[in-house]
Amino acid sequence: MTRIALGVQYDGSDFCGWQSQKHDVRTVQEVLEQSLSRVANEPIKVVCAGRTDTGVHGICQVVHFDTQAKRDNRAWVLGANSFMAADVVVIWAHTVVDDFHARFSALSRSYRYVIYNKPTPPALYRQQVCWNRRPLDAQAMQEGANFLIGEHDFSAYRAAGCQAKSPRRELKSISVCRSGDMLTIDVQANAFLQHMVRNIAGVLMKIGAGERPPIWAQQVLRGRDRRKGGVTAPPYGLYFIGVEYGDGFGLPDVIEPQHILPSL
Repeated sequence: MTRIALGVQYDGSDFCGWQSQKHDVRTVQEVLEQSLSRVANEPIKVVCAGRTDTGVHGICQVVHFDTQAKRDNRAWVLGANSFMAADVVVIWAHTVVDDFHARFSALSRSYRYVIYNKPTPPALYRQQVCWNRRPLDAQAMQEGANFLIGEHDFSAYRAAGCQAKSPRRELKSISVCRSGDMLTIDVQANAFLQHMVRNIAGVLMKIGAGERPPIWAQQVLRGRDRRKGGVTAPPYGLYFIGVEYGDGFGLPDVIEPQHILPSL
């Protein structure tokens, strides 16, 4: 039995999230497993580094699977893509040791939230960016974001239905940058709760619009009450950027998001 790791890129617009479901809906996991099973000529089940919700995109999701099939790494990439739908692409394959685990071996995960900040909505990329018509102050948003860095109870920033056993997460870094009409929020943490990044983005956009002062981000955090936070930002602007594993597994570097994300 051989363990293979893959880097997977996908446009989440037409998917009901990453994870396969009992209902007859389209998911990234299902599309990927069907393609890999044809390449391997046996059923394949994959494990991912971080499940994404409906409408969320992936720049470099990492998965692993075990197989008895004998294929080289190039064959996994070319074969999988030949059977795949156009909105999912395997970008690399790497044979890994048996104790590698896409989820549990991860040291951190990174997301980017993209905001198109202009009075009129974009005709293009409307499912790839979040549109906010109000002028947003990136500096104020960064001041608010700084209160979230560190290990905290993020109960106020997770979905009401989040099933994680603990609400504690370590947010390693968060940065808010503007380039013309585009704002990006880059977040890195050891792991994320359901809707955590979208709820952070919702709070920061309220701060950026001048509706709340930067310290409100800390007040929401300390309140540990999701009902007192901002509106959950839409999924379209959210991208799973990649995963940090350290040097021991020899995986390829994550693709830099600026080469993939829309620039308006």
